[in-house]
Amino acid sequence: MTAGKRRGLGRMLPWLAGMAMACGVAGAQSAAIISDGQVVLGIDDLAQLNVPGGVASVSGTTAVGVRYVPAGGSDQYEVTSHGCLCEGWGVAASGVSGYANNSAGTAGLTADSFASTATTATVVTSSANLRVTHEFVLSSATDLLYEVIVTIEALADVTDVEYRRTMDWDADPTPFSELVTIGGTAAASAVLDASNDGFSSSDPLSSICGNFGVGSCLQGDFVDSDFPFNFADHGANFDFGFGDLSLGETIDFSIFYGGADNVNAAFTAMNAAGIEVYSLGRALGDLDGDGFDDASGALTPTYIFGFSGVGGVIVPPGAPPVIPVPATLYLLGLGMIGAHLVSRRRKAA
Repeated sequence: MTAGKRRGLGRMLPWLAGMAMACGVAGAQSAAIISDGQVVLGIDDLAQLNVPGGVASVSGTTAVGVRYVPAGGSDQYEVTSHGCLCEGWGVAASGVSGYANNSAGTAGLTADSFASTATTATVVTSSANLRVTHEFVLSSATDLLYEVIVTIEALADVTDVEYRRTMDWDADPTPFSELVTIGGTAAASAVLDASNDGFSSSDPLSSICGNFGVGSCLQGDFVDSDFPFNFADHGANFDFGFGDLSLGETIDFSIFYGGADNVNAAFTAMNAAGIEVYSLGRALGDLDGDGFDDASGALTPTYIFGFSGVGGVIVPPGAPPVIPVPATLYLLGLGMIGAHLVSRRRKAA
């Protein structure tokens, strides 16, 4: 568990006003926009992200999923809500699943409770045989990350407990054109699979490459890919396995969302927070990862999506060596171009 940190009143006042407008002050809550001043999250009714009602980001969207606010500035850089609202999660046990994703589909979950403040939120849901709590709290390690403490409780004796978290990276200032990294999966015992298919169902019983197709997405660890086939609109999809649970038994782990000024700052933040498995997304124009578009000089934050407590090794405080993406994967593009264009049209609808 983590404890909230003290922040300057001047820094927080704009966020407190914004949160009051976004969330209201009366009645049962079913969504919230929360912030620590540098990271903004839009949390929907079942703990999936992406909700309406925020201020316009630098690219003009008012839907809020995950946003980064550079220190000392007011511009918000959004990374998940452009096009399709594709961030979500799912859980399964004994062959029965429940999942929530505003774009790719929601089924099998019941909303038990939702509570929030200007800076935190707690969402409790249940499926046929599991209760899942997502507790969104301020990271004790860094202002650049929110921590989500996930607790899965067995409501019966169950087998093969799985959890999936899915994200479509859409990195401001140039959404739909990203460089994506996935790392740490090879060393993490709880990771069943990972891919760059951010459009897939969040049902953990479905394919990890359900939208791109198995063999036509990247799986495992890779660095700075613009796959598939130079369309550069992709994301991150992680499956975790936690074995069997007896009635009343629980397991817990943490998810992290946030951003940093550049790639090296992102790794420093992930190391401080104890992140073991991660995906990074940033605008395609920032090939060197220094936080600026190589041609225009525009700010290009690096966005963070990570996990701890999943049997892995804490990432080092510096960019890892490049793991080349095999060139043969790009040659598969001709057969997938049509399918991907259908996905792009779906996002624009």
